[in-house]
Amino acid sequence: MSSKEVSDRFEYLQTLVTEFQDTDSEGGCFFSPPEAKEQVLANLANFAYDPRNAEHLRELQVPDLFLDMLTEENENLVEFGMGGLCNLSMDPECRDAIVRSDGVRLVTDCLSSRREETVLSAITALMNLSRPQAAGQDVLHCMLRFQQAQSPRLRNLASVFLQDCCGQERLKAEGKHTAVGIPLPTD
Repeated sequence: MSSKEVSDRFEYLQTLVTEFQDTDSEGGCFFSPPEAKEQVLANLANFAYDPRNAEHLRELQVPDLFLDMLTEENENLVEFGMGGLCNLSMDPECRDAIVRSDGVRLVTDCLSSRREETVLSAITALMNLSRPQAAGQDVLHCMLRFQQAQSPRLRNLASVFLQDCCGQERLKAEGKHTAVGIPLPTD
C-alpha cells in the first residue's frame, strides 16, 4: 500500500471518529443524532475487521471509544461497540490496550446482554483477550448455561470457549454446575 493510501485511510478513519464525537449536536444530519451515532459506530466496527486499520484505530483511540460504548443504555451502541472490540481483539497491540483499560470486565458484563450478537461478540473477544482472566468461575458458569441455549451459534461458540479456554480437567473438576439461572439472549 502506498504512503498516500495509508494517509488517506488514516484521514478517513479520523473523519469517522470526529463525526462520531460531533454527532451529539443537531448539525443537519440526515439521521437523528442517535441513529447517526449508531451508523458511524457500525462503520468503525466494520473497519476494525481489517487488520490494516488496527494501527490507525489504536492511534485514534478507537478501542477506548468502543469500550465506552459498552456502558451505554442504547443497545445498538453496545452491540456495535462490542462488535468493534471483538474485531480489534485479534490484534496483539489492541488486545493489550483493551486489557489495560479494564476491558475484560466490561466485555464480561456484555455476556448478560439480551442481544445474541452482543453475546457472541463478547464470547469471541474473551477468547482472544486473555484466557486465564476470561475463564473465571462466573464466565465458566455462563458458558455452561449458554451450551443449553436454543441458538446453535451460541451453543457452539460456548462449547468452543469451554474447550479452548477451560480444558477438560477444569470442567470435570467443576462437576455439577448451577448456571441455570443465567438468562439467555432472546434474539
